[in-house]
This record gives sequence, structure tokens and C-alpha cells, in this order.
Amino acid sequence: MATIPLKAQQRVIEGLKKFIPLVKTLKAKDINESDTVVVVTDILCDVFGFEKYGEITSEYAIKKTFCDLAIKIDGEIVFLIEVKAIGIGLKSDHIKQAVDYGANQGVDWVILTNSSSWKIFKIVFAKPVVHELVCEFELENISVKKEADLELIHLVCKESILKTALEDFHSKKQFLSKHFLGNLLISDGIIEILRKTIRKMNPDIKIDVESVKKVLTEEVIKRELFEGEKANDANKRINKFLRSQLNQVKKGPEVNKSE
Repeated sequence: MATIPLKAQQRVIEGLKKFIPLVKTLKAKDINESDTVVVVTDILCDVFGFEKYGEITSEYAIKKTFCDLAIKIDGEIVFLIEVKAIGIGLKSDHIKQAVDYGANQGVDWVILTNSSSWKIFKIVFAKPVVHELVCEFELENISVKKEADLELIHLVCKESILKTALEDFHSKKQFLSKHFLGNLLISDGIIEILRKTIRKMNPDIKIDVESVKKVLTEEVIKRELFEGEKANDANKRINKFLRSQLNQVKKGPEVNKSE
């Protein structure tokens, strides 16, 4: 993960020291949604580094409804944020509401929060539109002494957005997902490597690619990894890469025309 700039790290630590106890106190008081929006706005400024005047817009109009907050950088919306009262748990219908805002507005990233719980979603504009939970955290459980916690918070910071760190984190998470790795393991190239390795270990054994693939898909790897939208997406990524490699082989090495 990217190194956190010192200035941003100091702001994050100071902000967390202020808001972690405050959120605990306000949760005990069970403040309403309007007051929670105020708290979230302050967190966006003092912890995540966004400018209150110019970058944070409240009651952002989307069709015939309003999203609680929107964050704009250089005139472009980078986050839509749906806020619930601090005492309300974030449920599936709340997630749908937040994701629908992003889908209707064409915004890739949405945040659902009650100031205590934070969920960051990436919207994938496919057919149908889908969403992925990229990261989440409980503010009260964050420790300013843990580097991993600070890195998690930094993903949502302004500095991270400007350097596409959140996008990079999402891409890394996709490539390390069980669906991607599972489908990669049964791709022709990887299975051929396994087959050759087995042959080297015992040259007398005759093994074909299909035999190895059959054992992997039926006995080694869970079937769920090969089914559904995530598996299909993983397959598309793998096949696209393999096609590009094949095309490079067909083209052969580039010839230096100046020679």
C-alpha cells in the first residue's frame, strides 16, 4: 500500500483522537440523522482532508431525490455519501439506496456511514450494474498506533483519491480474490505448468491437461468459485490477458527498422 504523506498522517491521527471518543459519546446519546450528517462532514474535513467549502456538498440532487453528501474534486464527483443516524445499523436496504444513487448519477464510488460504521463501495457499470464492498471499518475500533488501521483510513483520504490509491487497492483486492485465483489455477497455462511439474517428478506418468483440470475443479477447488458474476468477471480478465499474450507471440519480436 502507498506510503502515507507525513502531513496527511498527522492530520489523520489528530482527527481520530478527536472523533473516536466523540462518536462513542454521541452514539450513547443516540443523535438523529441530521446531527450525524454534521459529524460526518466534520470527519470528512478533519480526518480525510476534504475542504468543507468547495469540495463537500450537502443534499446533492439526484433525479427526484437527494443524497446526503457529495464530494467533488476539480468539479468532478468522487464520492456520494449516504448517512444514517448514528444509532442505526447499516442494512442491505441502506446499501441499495446508496448504490442506486451512484448508479443513477454515474459515480463509481459511494460511501454508506452512520459516522461510526463506514462502508465503501465500488460500482461496476456492467449489465446489470453491480457493486463491490471494497473496504469497511468501525471508527471506534481504529487504533492510531496500528499502521494497518491508518492505511485503511488513508484509502478514503483526499490524498489517496488524487493518487488513485483506492482504485489500486480495489484492483489488488480483485486479483487476490478467491474467484480470480481459483479461475487462474484452472487456466490452460497454469495447468500446463502443473502437468509438466508432475511429469518431471515422475517421467513414467503420462498425464494430460484435462485430467489435471478435472481433479482441480471436482476435488480440489470449491465449485462456487467457478459460478456467478464474480467468476465470470475473473474469467474475462484472465482470457483477455491470455489473448494479449498469444497475440504478442504471433507478432513475434519487434524488428528494428533502422538496422
